[in-house]
Amino acid sequence: MDVLLWPVRIIYTLYAVLLFITLMLIVFPFVLIASFWGKVKGGNFVYHVLRIWSAIWFPMIGIFPKRIYESRPDPLKQYIFVANHISYLDAATIVEFIRQPFRPLGKIEMSKIPIFGFIYRVCVVMVERASAEDRAKSIRQLKSVLKKGISILVFPEGTFNMTHQPLKSFYDGAFRVAVETQTTIQPVLFLDAYDRMHYRHIFSMTPGKCRAVFLEPIEVAGMDQKQVGELKERVYSLMDKKLREYNASWIK
Repeated sequence: MDVLLWPVRIIYTLYAVLLFITLMLIVFPFVLIASFWGKVKGGNFVYHVLRIWSAIWFPMIGIFPKRIYESRPDPLKQYIFVANHISYLDAATIVEFIRQPFRPLGKIEMSKIPIFGFIYRVCVVMVERASAEDRAKSIRQLKSVLKKGISILVFPEGTFNMTHQPLKSFYDGAFRVAVETQTTIQPVLFLDAYDRMHYRHIFSMTPGKCRAVFLEPIEVAGMDQKQVGELKERVYSLMDKKLREYNASWIK
């Protein structure tokens, strides 16, 4: 049955990609103008534009994002959002799910994609994970973003979780920044992106629900660098537990 569905999936994916490119070309002039307004004002405006893009693209391809709040983030407060990473679709859904000014930490490779790469460079803190110097630079940039009153988003697994466990191990970076800047951690679960687009290939794309769960925030007030490992383990344990409770489909 799966083999018989492949032609349909290929047609659907080509339609979704073509629509993605068309809409990106439409928003590109607005992003180009905003790029002259500076990292803060211009970047925030770009996210407003991208939310309009996502409000059109997702329904037109039959994907329906839904936010589930175990705890609703305060729109006037800064957070370090930390989320699991399981699909290429994660990069698109964060625009729809997070409804306040933020900047994600993203792979520098994505900036090489024509058109999209320019938009990516305007609104993402980029990192080359193979370079220790570049990783340190990205940490400084994340701190700078927080000082400007803007939240950040980090995938602490660093790359796709290709296991059948809820999560891969976490890197320390997000938690060091949280402690150093005394910024609240806001864990987020992406439950359905794995089913909407598998990390192995683009032609796995399917329509359907796409949920994000906002868990209880974790305060770091008073913590110091000696407690980074403890904080990381606390966040990991909470996200692991909740992914199991919500029956994330990749868990075996």
